[in-house]
Amino acid sequence: MSTKRKFVADGVFYAELNELLTRELAENGYAGVEVRTTPHRTEIIIRATKTQDVLGEKGQRIRELTSVVQKRFDFADGAVELYAERVQNRGLCAQAQAESLKFKLLAGLAVRRACYGVVRFVMEASAKGCEVIVSGKLRGQRAKAMKFGDGYMIKTGHASQVYTDMAVRHVAMRQGMIGIRVSIMLPHDPKGIIGPKIPLDDVVTILEPKEEPSPESLLQEQQAAEDRAAAAQAAVIQQQLLAQQQAAAAPPAVDPNMNAGF
Repeated sequence: MSTKRKFVADGVFYAELNELLTRELAENGYAGVEVRTTPHRTEIIIRATKTQDVLGEKGQRIRELTSVVQKRFDFADGAVELYAERVQNRGLCAQAQAESLKFKLLAGLAVRRACYGVVRFVMEASAKGCEVIVSGKLRGQRAKAMKFGDGYMIKTGHASQVYTDMAVRHVAMRQGMIGIRVSIMLPHDPKGIIGPKIPLDDVVTILEPKEEPSPESLLQEQQAAEDRAAAAQAAVIQQQLLAQQQAAAAPPAVDPNMNAGF
């Protein structure tokens, strides 16, 4: 298989797997999937807010999902494993919030109240910004879009790809289909746990200036250094004079050849 075909096949596999899990685990707070391929087997990590419901009683549901994935994509026995991972902070997960809003609308909650509740919950989870767009036949026969937002949201450039988490869901209401889009601006985290490590381009950190020494202290230090240098030079001269005096006071050396009469 060529490299191009492999990338296309991997993308189709991920898209179909994500669609299957989105429909199957919608009520369990499904928040995305990660596929890790090793030489021996393929590991599929399902991220969800209710991991216990994903696993099922004694792990029955996760085994059923594993069997479905294995048969659909022609994996060998034991070549694919499914794991469930809990979302650390569901307030910063756009997919979890979109699913939550979807079920609130299906339960009959007013659109404004449901959307403002999601926005407030996201902002309380230390997000930088949040935007919720709901479009469709919200009230009456005329379709319209409503936008709810709070905080700071970047929509263009590389920062939008790194910092913005976005999810789209479709809600089949009685009056027609309603679309939901939730966008969350993640906070900067140097550890990379709740947000990206990369700082924003326009964030400038101004450091405190260093204390500049006063001219009087500079003159005092210069004078002290000159005094130390003069004292060291005087000590060297004194040692040289002492060595000359000792050499002059010492008796002259006697040549042993002269004593022998040579």
